[in-house]
Parts: sequence; structure tokens; C-alpha cells
Amino acid sequence: MVALAVPRTAAAFDDAQRSFMAEAARMKRQAVASGDQPFGAVAEKDGAIIGCGPSRVILDHNPNAHAERIALLDAQRRHGTEATIGAAIYSTSRPCLDCENALAVANVARMYFGADGADAGRPRRWR
Repeated sequence: MVALAVPRTAAAFDDAQRSFMAEAARMKRQAVASGDQPFGAVAEKDGAIIGCGPSRVILDHNPNAHAERIALLDAQRRHGTEATIGAAIYSTSRPCLDCENALAVANVARMYFGADGADAGRPRRWR
């Protein structure tokens, strides 16, 4: 059994970070409105959103289409695969181990999740 790291509670988010979490929440609402699971995420780098991801698991009939991976893919499609190096992911829930692994492989620097923006630190490779 894998022990999960205990997330650190976010220090006070600045206005930009709050806006990134608000956009992740908008992605969640978009997923729900389209009939998918209630998850959303955005990728941010250098103060700008570079990728957005509503959950697409049900719509795409793809168990891997989690919001975090959709945001990651969106960023890579729009800006190239190197765009995610040093980026941050803002997600409406704690990324699963598979998503965290994908974020680590993409060299994402930080993960924030949940309504209070808990800081989950740097993504780790679990396999």
C-alpha cells in the first residue's frame, strides 16, 4: 500500500492564485453541465493559464480523461510539450496517483487543490 503525502494547507493565496482556482471551479461546472464528472483543473505558468481541463471521462468514454490530464494535454497542444516544465496545476480535488504521475513526468512544479487551495507540493512519480 502506498502512503500518500499529507498536503500542506495553502498560505494565503494571492489574487492571481485565487483566479486560477476559480477557473478550475469553472471547469468543474462545465464538466457537470456537459454530463461529466464534477472535476476541473487548469495549468498555469508565469502568471497565465496555459491549459484548461474539465473532466471528460464520461463524454470521451475514457477512464484516463481526468481533468488534470486534460489540462496538461491542452497546455501541451497549445504551447508545446515543454510548456508544462515548471507549471502549476490548480485542481478542484486532489489529483489521483495516475494523474500525479503524469504531472511529474511532464515536470509540473506544483499542485494546488480543493476549495482552500491545499498545496500538495511537487508531483511525484509513483511508478
